[in-house]
Amino acid sequence: MKNLFDLTGKTAAVTGCTRGIGKAAAISLAEAGADVALLQRNINQSDTKLEIEALGRKATIIPCDLNDKKQVKDAVPAVVNEFGKIDILVNSAGIQRRSPSAEFPEDDWDEVLDINLKTVWLLCQQAGIHMLENKNGKIINLASLLSFQGGVTVPAYAASKGGVAQLTKALANEWASHNINVNAIVPGYIATEMNTALINDSTRNQQILDRIPAGRWGEPEDFKGSVVYLASAASNYVHGHLLSVDGGWMGR
Repeated sequence: MKNLFDLTGKTAAVTGCTRGIGKAAAISLAEAGADVALLQRNINQSDTKLEIEALGRKATIIPCDLNDKKQVKDAVPAVVNEFGKIDILVNSAGIQRRSPSAEFPEDDWDEVLDINLKTVWLLCQQAGIHMLENKNGKIINLASLLSFQGGVTVPAYAASKGGVAQLTKALANEWASHNINVNAIVPGYIATEMNTALINDSTRNQQILDRIPAGRWGEPEDFKGSVVYLASAASNYVHGHLLSVDGGWMGR
């Protein structure tokens, strides 16, 4: 059974890998045996790279500022050039902007949709080109509870994550017959920097906790198992699925 989850010999690429869920994803893939390309804006931030290398796996930082579309389009070819292939792509990076919808700045809308949706599409497309040639691959996108719900004062984020969910399904429909699995993880309320404002709001924090059956905020480490599952042979017949990792939120 453990061979189903073994990623030895695989090459993974991960965005948002310097902190939070992305960092936990990158390390979990290495723990399962994969070498990892770290697609990150700050190429001097080497904590994740050092942790992966300490596990005996290869880790390389690939410049990938999500605001720089040339770097985004060049990232997957750079991974293939460095490692010879790409077997797994995890699109974890994203941003959030909050404002009442009647006052929501157009620039914020454009930035959120650009980073949270367009760059995911571009990276999926580039990875898909390579995976289609090899007739093998795993793509894992990070969706959100707001792929299902509207939220409040986050119209751009909700729109972008709704888009990620539908993009995941659309790509799965095209690529499943080519032995490429495209799925998404749906994080619940996770104790990361993006949610600091909610955590510090005692009223909202308690409202959130009251709805989570598990009775706590999630931690980045809670995603290690789901990432490895969707990256491994254990999920070979799973296509276009949105896997909620939310402490039971969606079942409430």
